Amino acid sequence: MATHHHQFVETYDGLVGFGLDRKLDECALILYLQKFSDDDVMALIRERMSQADMEELFDLLARLLKRYLTEEEYHQYFLKDAA
Repeated sequence: MATHHHQFVETYDGLVGFGLDRKLDECALILYLQKFSDDDVMALIRERMSQADMEELFDLLARLLKRYLTEEEYHQYFLKDAA
């Protein structure tokens, strides 16, 4: 069975900021997304989020996945479908 990985948030010890340069932006984005998707954070926020915010977030994620992943990558890396 495939597993999900969130190791970056556990090992990153660099600067956390956004807007200074591309590499730092990438690191900050990974860090924020992994922290945001933490089960404990989601347990707190999911029932507090408005339906509109949930729809907006879902639509954004779906749009980015469609834009930047091929169909094969979507199944392999996001859905973790068996090859």
